Amino acid sequence: MTRRRETSPPRPITPGDVVAAYSEELGEWTAAQVTDLDPAGRTAGVLELDWSGPEPSSVEELGALVPLRLHHHAHDGGLSHCNFAWVLPRSYKVLGNVPLLHERRSNSYSSGWNIGDQLARQRQWERGERSPHRTGGRSLLGAELADLVARSEPFTEVRSLTITGIAVVDGDDVAALFPNLTHLKLSGNLGTLNGAAGLNRLRSLKWLHLIDLFGMSASDCLSSTAVPDLEMLWLHSVPAEYATAMSEMWAREAGNGTLVEISSPRDSGWVAENRDNPLRDWDGREHISAAQYRRSVRQFMTTRRAVLDVLAAPGGDTDEARLTDLGSEFGEAFNQFDGTDDPFIETVEREELFDALDAIVDEAEAAHGRTFATAREFLVAGVEEVRDW
Repeated sequence: MTRRRETSPPRPITPGDVVAAYSEELGEWTAAQVTDLDPAGRTAGVLELDWSGPEPSSVEELGALVPLRLHHHAHDGGLSHCNFAWVLPRSYKVLGNVPLLHERRSNSYSSGWNIGDQLARQRQWERGERSPHRTGGRSLLGAELADLVARSEPFTEVRSLTITGIAVVDGDDVAALFPNLTHLKLSGNLGTLNGAAGLNRLRSLKWLHLIDLFGMSASDCLSSTAVPDLEMLWLHSVPAEYATAMSEMWAREAGNGTLVEISSPRDSGWVAENRDNPLRDWDGREHISAAQYRRSVRQFMTTRRAVLDVLAAPGGDTDEARLTDLGSEFGEAFNQFDGTDDPFIETVEREELFDALDAIVDEAEAAHGRTFATAREFLVAGVEEVRDW
């Protein structure tokens, strides 16, 4: 979605502001100071304070302002200082403005404001507790959810839920099983989210993250009236109609403390066209142009057809010369695509290109009912001989 140019945070904050929020990890309120603002990156530097207690109404109630230093796990006493998106979440409040406690900018970045988490970890460490930090969260595979639907009792204690590998999921089922969620992440592989309007039943929801899920329409939009506490809305690779409706509903809530990030909305034909395309996530990726994406897909399809033809022939999986040549051609093609003034193959893309070759062999194995282990080795060897990426 097009990002409007902003010169100041939609919910006013300035360097020196001391903000406070309730931390579920601590079971108390905690506080931090805004150290700087970056309009280009739309970020705010946030320095956590070594304080927690009852809800404060002024800076004076915090006592002496002491920055939080971290010694837990691999930390070596550095400040808990990080850059967050500059939309101050709606559950946070500004207590007042004081001189900066630390003037150097942070080089660390995080996806969301969650002050209190590091303080809870530090205190746990100081108590000598080395067990994993408990957050009331749960992670599931999409297939596991179906086994839980038959339960008569909801999981009322679960506050954070991540479901990955979704083929089909129903929003009403999620809301019924986990009624007290504050954080929800649903991720598919061109999966289907039915009954998305059912997520409106999650009245305590603060974060919603949907990735690669389809089947939603404008009528499934999450309502700001039904879910009044939402602070973070992330949508990636969802139907364009749904993305537009969600943007129209929630963009106006930025001034109240809702961060909206929507990327790669998909039109109605995109899913059918890309179901067999392992590079589909490159479509709309920030540093990959439309032309680079199209060339990459064409090359993948060319290599796919050639490899499948070889593996369909008797003994094709042992044709080292031909399969190695195909791997080399694949590697050389991407050398050319990347060897311009605008290179785009980084660590993630490199792994995805090897995964794409794997996907071709997976397809052949499924079609022929046997494994082609040597074919994988030959293709990779061909790529490794020539690749510059």
